[in-house]
Amino acid sequence: MTGEQSGHGAVRFHSLSDWLAWQETLHPVAIDLGLERVAAVARKLDCLQPAPLVITVAGTNGKGSTLAMLEAILHHAGYRTGCYTSPHLFHYNERLRINGEVVADQHWCDAFARIDAQCGETSLTYFEFGTLAALDIMQRDNLDVALLEVGLGGRLDAVNIVDADAAIVTSIGLDHTDWLGDTRDAIGFEKAGIFRAGKPAICGEALPPDRLLETAAAVGVDLQVSGRDFHVRQSGEYWHWQGISSHYQDLPWPALPGVHQLANAASALAALDSLRERLPVKESAVVSGLKQVILPGRVQVLPGKVEQVLDVSHNAQAARALADVLQHRPLPGTTHAVIGIMRDKDINAFVDELGEQVGHWYPVGLESERAVSPEQLAEHLSQMQQARPVTVCQSVTEAQAALAGRLQTGDRVLVCGSFYTVAEWFALETDFD
Repeated sequence: MTGEQSGHGAVRFHSLSDWLAWQETLHPVAIDLGLERVAAVARKLDCLQPAPLVITVAGTNGKGSTLAMLEAILHHAGYRTGCYTSPHLFHYNERLRINGEVVADQHWCDAFARIDAQCGETSLTYFEFGTLAALDIMQRDNLDVALLEVGLGGRLDAVNIVDADAAIVTSIGLDHTDWLGDTRDAIGFEKAGIFRAGKPAICGEALPPDRLLETAAAVGVDLQVSGRDFHVRQSGEYWHWQGISSHYQDLPWPALPGVHQLANAASALAALDSLRERLPVKESAVVSGLKQVILPGRVQVLPGKVEQVLDVSHNAQAARALADVLQHRPLPGTTHAVIGIMRDKDINAFVDELGEQVGHWYPVGLESERAVSPEQLAEHLSQMQQARPVTVCQSVTEAQAALAGRLQTGDRVLVCGSFYTVAEWFALETDFD
């Protein structure tokens, strides 16, 4: 399809880059939480049911990992899946995968043209445009299951225009506090907004905030909580999962590094268990999915004489999980941390969680207006990590050059703080061997 007509009589743009650049200029604010505008356009597009079954995932951390595991397991179970995530790491197309394959530019362009033709005077944000396009593409593709990642919060996020057959809240931590509130209670309430009456809901935290529990009770969901309704037990190279109706013994560890990934895997299995009558999955599919799941930038380890660890973590909860992985992967040398982070993040809390694992910091400038300057970041680091050297770099490229003459066998390079930091490092195709 290349001849989609807009409300202006012709296709507005023919390239994905042009569509995206235009979308960034449309709405007066980048984030405008609320469902009325986007739901109105979705009804015109008839895309509120992207698949017969929908699983929606919210949470401070772990959303992408949980979705990736669900996608891998369902693929091995023989189901046709659509998986919508954000933000992307390398290319916009990554935001939607159909049966594990990223959606081509032309399909995005055609969907944007259809949205443009229907939205009339309704103003949409960049994220709302992308969400509608993903839903539109999915509902045209004869899927078995749609897997949706909430962008921000849950209750007022554009993804929440779709009624989920099962909802997962992976974790509740302090992030995006300007939008969601500055307590776990407030944030838990926002994330519980994806729950639907009479439908199963999963919480990956053993001690969820009271307002999440209260919301679940008020809505009337079948809430399953980690440690209460489903359980994980580690056993050497394997782990065991026990749910309300089923259990798995001797499962392989997920291919995504870190003990914290067991919690995400457990939530994914709880969701599948809750849908078992409509979405049966054999144990062999669970095993294959866990073994073969891939998600770049999540504690991704690139081995070599100098090990590289790339992680998109950008809040204290994620930094704590990253620090745990590093602590359990001791190396004889120094860990050099390349860090770039956004202004709205709690930088001190992030550094506090990670600091003991870092021997030398390299604050960098990023290609984003939202990023903290390397000089400001260096001030935070110098105040909190007085015993550790700090080398200010204007870019990720400059940090790479600074490291090249300093690294020794047995050292580690850690790249963290945001999707931007990891993406820019990846683009350099760095090899210190």
